[in-house]
Amino acid sequence: MCLSRGLIVGLLCGLTLSACGDGVVRRVSEPTASIQQLTVHADGSWSLDLRLQNYSSIPMRFERVALDITVGDQSAGRLDQPIGISIGPETADVVTATLQPSSLARITVADVLAQWRSLPYQLKGTVWASPQDKKQRDFEVDARNTLNPAPGLSGVLR
Repeated sequence: MCLSRGLIVGLLCGLTLSACGDGVVRRVSEPTASIQQLTVHADGSWSLDLRLQNYSSIPMRFERVALDITVGDQSAGRLDQPIGISIGPETADVVTATLQPSSLARITVADVLAQWRSLPYQLKGTVWASPQDKKQRDFEVDARNTLNPAPGLSGVLR
C-alpha cells in the first residue's frame, strides 16, 4: 500500500509540473542588421546583401528596414524597404536590396576597391519585426562594421 501511495504522489507531482508550461523560455531580443556583401554595378548602383539576425528564442517576421548607410565618412543614402520574411529563433537570413548611393559614397567605394583596402560602414535606423504571435515592434539599429574586397570578385566587398 505504501508503494502505491508513493506512486500516486509521484504521478500527481508529475502532472502538476507538466501543467506549469512547456519549459521553453520565450525571450524577445533586439535583432541586428549588417551588410554581408556590397556589389558595385556598372551603372553605379549597389546591391546590398543585408544580413538580419534574430537573437530571440522565438521566430520573428521581419517586415521592413529603414537604414541610413554611411561608408567611410560619406553618407551613401537611405535604404527603406519592405522585407516580409520570417527568421527562425537564434538564426539569420539574408535579403538583397538595391541602393543608388551618393556620388561621394561611390567615389569612396571605388577608391577602396582600387587600393584593395577595407571599408568601414555604419547602419543606423529601424528594423520592424513581429515576434511570433505578438504585435509588430520597432527595433533601433546602430551597427558599425568593416567590409573587405573579395578576392577574385571585381567590385565586391564582403
